[in-house]
Amino acid sequence: MKILMATSETVPFSKSGGLADVVGALSATLATMGNEVRVFMPMYSFIEKEGWHKSLSFLIPMLGGNEKAEIYEKEENGVLYVGLSHPYFSKRLGIYGDTSFQPYSDNCPRFLCFAKAVALYLAATDWKVDIVHCHDWTTGLVPHYLKYFKVETKTVFTIHNLAYQGVFPPFDAIISSSRIPHSALRGPKAHENINMMAAGLIDSDFITTVSPTYMEEIRQSDMGCGLDDILRARKDVSRGIINGIDYNEWAPETDKDLISTYSIDNLEGKKKCKEEILKEFKIQGYDDKPLFAMISRLADQKGFDELLLEGEPCALERILRTDDCAVVLIGTGDSKYVTKLSLLMSKYKNLSIKITFSTPLSHKTEAGADFFLMPSRFEPCGLNQLYSMKYGTLPIVHMTGGLKDTVIDLSRPDGTGFSFSPLTPDKIVETVERAKAFYNDKENLEEARKRAMSVDSTWRQSAQKYVEVYSSLL
Repeated sequence: MKILMATSETVPFSKSGGLADVVGALSATLATMGNEVRVFMPMYSFIEKEGWHKSLSFLIPMLGGNEKAEIYEKEENGVLYVGLSHPYFSKRLGIYGDTSFQPYSDNCPRFLCFAKAVALYLAATDWKVDIVHCHDWTTGLVPHYLKYFKVETKTVFTIHNLAYQGVFPPFDAIISSSRIPHSALRGPKAHENINMMAAGLIDSDFITTVSPTYMEEIRQSDMGCGLDDILRARKDVSRGIINGIDYNEWAPETDKDLISTYSIDNLEGKKKCKEEILKEFKIQGYDDKPLFAMISRLADQKGFDELLLEGEPCALERILRTDDCAVVLIGTGDSKYVTKLSLLMSKYKNLSIKITFSTPLSHKTEAGADFFLMPSRFEPCGLNQLYSMKYGTLPIVHMTGGLKDTVIDLSRPDGTGFSFSPLTPDKIVETVERAKAFYNDKENLEEARKRAMSVDSTWRQSAQKYVEVYSSLL
């Protein structure tokens, strides 16, 4: 099959979150399965231009005239990456904003331009694509513009996080001189807004999201973010498919960031990784006590209200004050959580935080921790629980979305971690206490680690399910 991925970010060239990991790994895996895969992406200013070559240029109708777009191409991992060069992207510092906290005020015309460019690129080439696979709200108008510019193909639209929808006032389209389909307009007539996610859900041929449970959840009004009516109406052409992880990057046997590699057959290196991470976080005297880790955005979605702000003392303080474990955390985000974490760190020697984002440190922490805490309110798929299991670090998760689909509670013989519901401070503490007790049962702990490490989370399984979706449309 000939497949074009349309995305605002993708490894190895641009990344703000898990979307980039998914697109890069899925595309490479599909290519190894014999498919011809191209990834259409913006050429941001920070992307190294070495190895890219210009293939064509065309005009995009925008802003009352025509905007010139140039296309650059580069092959990587068997995939042809197609970069759109336009000032909207090539003269900006970031992907959605100069920082992750302040989006650009013109993101509506930026991604209108991008959606048109996908269609116009295909119209300008002899490459007859079978499937255009669109990822998240930034590509929501791609299915519409493919039809508008008469590009014959089938479209799949993947929801990575329904909470981010690309909602803009209609005036943004007017100043861009862009025709907006009825499918993109949501709300009462007098207050209609452009909703790019809604357009993608309505105009695509098939809808996927990144776990079966999340697909069920977002069809309900309490988690549907105002679009559950569309998702219920299109139930027959939708499916949840769990993300995979890239074992070339995430594997304790070969991970270059680790002080000592290890495997399911020899876990000795994990102990050395724990010693190193305790040193890294300046925690002393806890080598033989359970180490809990979090690597997360500091946001309410990730359960930080329940962990830090509800109750007195809060759940995290209740975990720390017994002094029978240590907790390390890496992340950036809301200042109210940073303030509370800093206060707790000044009070407890068994808590250490780093307000940063570091890929090498994330790898070291996954390897060095005994348990990984993910009390997310909702989680479309989640990747850290998959990384954790691969590294023999048992996840502790709220039973939602992909966390529910991937972690089996250790109350079962085939358990791979700990799960709880509902999401409350008491339940978080109760489940962490279960994990502390389990840590002291060394024989069962090692068996559980090996069981978690044996779970197959490779992309090939997930990619095969996408191939099934694609094939059903042709």
